[in-house]
Amino acid sequence: MTIDDHLLIIIALLPFIGALVPGIMIRAGRNACATFTAVPTALALIMLLVKAPAVMSGQVITAEIEWLPQLGLSASFFLDGLGLLFAGMILGVGLLITLYARFYLSGDDPMGQFYTFLLLFQGAMLGIVLSDNILLLLIFWELTSLSSFLLIGYWKHLPEGRQGARMALAVTGAGGLAMIGGMLILGNIVGSYNLTDILKAGDLIRASDWYMPALILILLGAFTKSAQFPFHFWLPHAMAAPTPVSAYLHSATMVKAGVFLMARMWPALAGTDAWFYIVATTGLVTMVIGALIALFKDDLKALLAYSTVSHLGLLTMLLGFGTPLAAMAAVFHIINHLTFKAALFMTAGIVDHETHTRDIKRLGGLRKLMPITFVIGTLAALSMAGIPLLNGFLSKELMLEEAAHTKWAGSYYAVPVMATIGALLSVAYSFRFIGHVFLGPVRDDYPSKPHDPPFGLWAAPALLVVLVVLIGLMPFLAEPLVKTAAYAVTGGDMPYFHLKIWHGFTPALYMSGFATLAGFILLLMHAPLDRIWAAMPRPEAKAIFDRLIAALVAVSRRISEATHDGAMSRYLAIFVVATTALGYLAWRDAGMPAPTRELLPIPPLVFVGWILLLAATVSVVFLHRQRFLALVVIGVIGLTISVGFVYLSAPDLALTQISVETVTIMLLLLALHYMPKSSPIESGTGRRLRDGVIALAAGGGVGALAYSFMLRNTSTISQYHLDNSYEGGGGTNVVNVILVDFRGYDTYGEIIVLGIAGLIIYAVIEALLNGPAARKLRNADFSADRSRDRHPLMMVIATRVMMPVAFMVGAYIFLRGHNQPGGGFVAGLVISIALLMQYMASGFAWTQMRQRIHYHSFIGWGVLVAGLTGAAAWLYASPFLTSLYGYVKLPLIEKFGIGTAFFFDLGVFLAVLGAVMLMLHSLSRIARFAGETVNVEPMDYDPSDHGQAEEKEN
Repeated sequence: MTIDDHLLIIIALLPFIGALVPGIMIRAGRNACATFTAVPTALALIMLLVKAPAVMSGQVITAEIEWLPQLGLSASFFLDGLGLLFAGMILGVGLLITLYARFYLSGDDPMGQFYTFLLLFQGAMLGIVLSDNILLLLIFWELTSLSSFLLIGYWKHLPEGRQGARMALAVTGAGGLAMIGGMLILGNIVGSYNLTDILKAGDLIRASDWYMPALILILLGAFTKSAQFPFHFWLPHAMAAPTPVSAYLHSATMVKAGVFLMARMWPALAGTDAWFYIVATTGLVTMVIGALIALFKDDLKALLAYSTVSHLGLLTMLLGFGTPLAAMAAVFHIINHLTFKAALFMTAGIVDHETHTRDIKRLGGLRKLMPITFVIGTLAALSMAGIPLLNGFLSKELMLEEAAHTKWAGSYYAVPVMATIGALLSVAYSFRFIGHVFLGPVRDDYPSKPHDPPFGLWAAPALLVVLVVLIGLMPFLAEPLVKTAAYAVTGGDMPYFHLKIWHGFTPALYMSGFATLAGFILLLMHAPLDRIWAAMPRPEAKAIFDRLIAALVAVSRRISEATHDGAMSRYLAIFVVATTALGYLAWRDAGMPAPTRELLPIPPLVFVGWILLLAATVSVVFLHRQRFLALVVIGVIGLTISVGFVYLSAPDLALTQISVETVTIMLLLLALHYMPKSSPIESGTGRRLRDGVIALAAGGGVGALAYSFMLRNTSTISQYHLDNSYEGGGGTNVVNVILVDFRGYDTYGEIIVLGIAGLIIYAVIEALLNGPAARKLRNADFSADRSRDRHPLMMVIATRVMMPVAFMVGAYIFLRGHNQPGGGFVAGLVISIALLMQYMASGFAWTQMRQRIHYHSFIGWGVLVAGLTGAAAWLYASPFLTSLYGYVKLPLIEKFGIGTAFFFDLGVFLAVLGAVMLMLHSLSRIARFAGETVNVEPMDYDPSDHGQAEEKEN
C-alpha cells in the first residue's frame, strides 16, 4: 500500500534549512550552537518516527513535487523499510555526533562551520536514502562527495587533512560520474527514472543487452563510495579528519551509501552470475585484505579505518550472494556495525583527546586510568570480534552460515575458507584494540596524563554500547526493523527467519569458534609477525594513487598547453569546425525528403535589400581593421535586418533588433574611444584563408539548413503557442507570452547571464584600473581627439526634451507588451537609450550625481523579482513560472487584464536596464582614470551664464 505524505519532503529538507543556523548561533556560544544544530536533526527524527509504524506495517510513503515531468525530472521521495533503517541511522547517529563534537572540538576550532558542514552532509545522505527519482539521487550522491570533502578537510592547517579530502573527492567523485552513466542506462531500459518503477522491472533489466554496462557503471559508484578493493585506500587517509567526522562518515553514513545503493538496486540487478562474481568476489577480497592490514596498523583510527573497509567488504559479499537470507544478514549487520563501530571511533577519539596520541605502541594500561572508556571500548571491540551475547556475534554467525553454503567457481570451500580467515583476522585486531590499548601495566611516559573525559564526551558511545548489549542479549528487539528492511531489499521475497542467539551446532558455529581461537593465537604472535610485515615489500596504494594523479596532471598540462594557447581564433576554429562536421553528419544520415514548397517570387525591393545586406556583410570582412568604419557597417547590417523583420511581419523582433542595435552601437562607440583606430595584422595569409574556408562552410551550412526547412512542410511547436497564447498565458502577443510564460525559464536564465556579463565587465575594468595597464591609461593623452565643446547646448536640450518622452514610450511599450509588440526587454533598452543620451550630452559626472539607485541593485532586484514571480506558482501547485491571469476594474478606468507575467516582465526590465547602465558606468571609469575632465555643469557653454557675466563686466 502506498501513502502520499509531503511530510517526507520536510524531513529531507530540514538538515539543509538547519545548516543556515550554526554559523549564526555560534555567536551566542558553543552550547547554543550545538543545541540549534541538534534541533533540525531531532525534528526530522521525530517526524520519521511518526511515520515508522506505517512503514513497519508494510506501507510505502511517497511524496512528489513535479518539475519537468516530460523529462522525468521531479523531486520525488519514498520511504520504505530500507529507507527507514538508513534514515533513522543517519539522524540518530547525527544527534549523538552533535553531542560528542560539542565536547571534542577545541575552543580554537570553528564550531559553527563544523556543524554547518555536518548538516549539509546529513541532508545529502537523507536525500540519497529517501529519493525515488534516480536523477535526484545522483544530485544528492554528488552532494555527499562535496560535503564530505569539507568535513574531511575541516582541519585545513593539516596537510594530511587537505590531501585526504582531495583523495576522497577524487575517488568517490570519479565513481559518481560512472554511476551517472549507469543510472541513465537503467532509466532508458525501463522508460522511467523513478526508482519504484525500476525496482519492479528487474526481469526487463536483466534481459537487456545494456544490463552489463549499467551494472558495471553503477557498481563503480558503489565500490568507490564504500571503499571496496581496489578503491579502499581513500578511507584510511580520510582519518585525518576530526574524530566526530570519522565516527559519522565511516560508521553510519558515507561509506554505507555504496552498501545502501547495492541493497536498494538488489531487486533490479541481483540474481545473475555477473552480479554474484563481481559483487561477492569484490566484497570477499576487500574483507580479507582490509582485516589483514588493520591487524598491523599502530594508529588507532587507521586500525578502525581498515576494519571498516573489511566490514564493508563483508556487507558487499553478503549482498553479492544474491539470496534473500544473505540480504537479511547484511541488513542486520548494517545495524550492528553502526553501533559498535561508531562507539569504537568515539572511544579512539576519547583516548586521543585525553592522552594526546593514537599510537598503540605508546598506549597500554589505560584500564585503570580510564575505567569508563575501557568498558565502552572493550564491549564494542568484543562485538566487532563476534564474541557471543553481543550483537556482532549474531550477524557474524549469519554471515558464516551463508558463506558455508555458497559455491564459487565450482568450489564449496573457497568462500567458507576465505570468510573464516576474514573473521579470524577480525578477532585478532579487535583483541589487539583491547589488549594493546587498555590492558597491561600502567606506563609513565604517556604524552598526557590519561583520565576519563566528562560525561558529554562518553555519553554518546555509552548509549551505542547499550544497544550493542541489548541487541546481543535480546535480538528480537531488532527483528521487526530487520524484517521490514530485508523485505524492502528483496522486494518481498523473503523466507521465514527468526533472530536468536543459539542456532545449534552448525558449520557456522564451528567456523566462528575456530576463528576466535585462531585470532587469539594470532594476537599472541603479533610482535614477530609485525616485524615480518614491516620487512615485507608490498604495493602502497597511496603512492600508486599519487603517481597516477601526477601522470594525469602531466598529460592534461601537455594537452592544455597544446590547445589552450590563448589564441581566440584557434578556439573558434576548432569549435566551428567540430559543430559544422557534426551538423553535416546529421544532415547526411537524416534522409532529407523532397521539397514540398515552391520558391516564392522575389520582389525587386527585397532583392535590393538582400544585395545591400550581402554587400555590408562582405564589407565588414574587408574593413574590420578600420574599427570605426566596421562599426558603421555593422549598424547598417542591423538596421537592414530590422527592415527584413518588418517586411516579414515580425514587429516584435524588429523593435528588439533596433533597440539592441542602438544600445550596442552606442556602447561600442564609447569603448572604441579608448582603443586604437585600427587593428594590427596578426594572422598570416594562410591562416586568413583557413578561417575564410571555415566561415564559408559554417555559414553555408546554416544557410542550406534554413533554405531546406523553408522548402518543406515541417511540424513545429508554433501552432501550439498560437492556440494557447491567450488561454494559457493570458496574452495575445504570442512572442511575449513565449518569453515570459512558455519559455520563461529560458528568459530567466538569459537575464541572469546578462546581469553576470555586466558584473564581469565591471570586475574586469576594476582589475584593469588596478593592474599594469593602469600606467598606460594615466599616461594616455586623448586631448588631440577631444572636442572643445564636448557637451553642446543643442544636444543637452534635445536629450532633456527627449527623456520624459522616452520614459513615457518605454512605459507604454512595457505595459502593452503582453498583447502588442513590446515588453520588458525592449522597454529596458528604450529607457537605457534615454539615460545613455543623458550621459553623452552632459557627461558622466554630472549625470551620476543625480543617480539615486546603484545599477548593481537594478540587476539584483530584477533577477529577484523574476525568480519570486516564478516561484509564486508553487503556492497554487503549478510548475515554476506558470502565469495567473485575470481582469481588474478600477474607478474611472475601464476593465483591463493583468497577469503574474507582468511582474516577471518587470524583473526582465530591471535586469536589462541595470546591466546596460552598469556597462556604461564601467566604461566611464576608464575615462576618468585616464584623466578626462570631470564636468559639474550640464553643458560646456551656457548662454545664460555668459549673459550674466557680461552684465557684471559692464
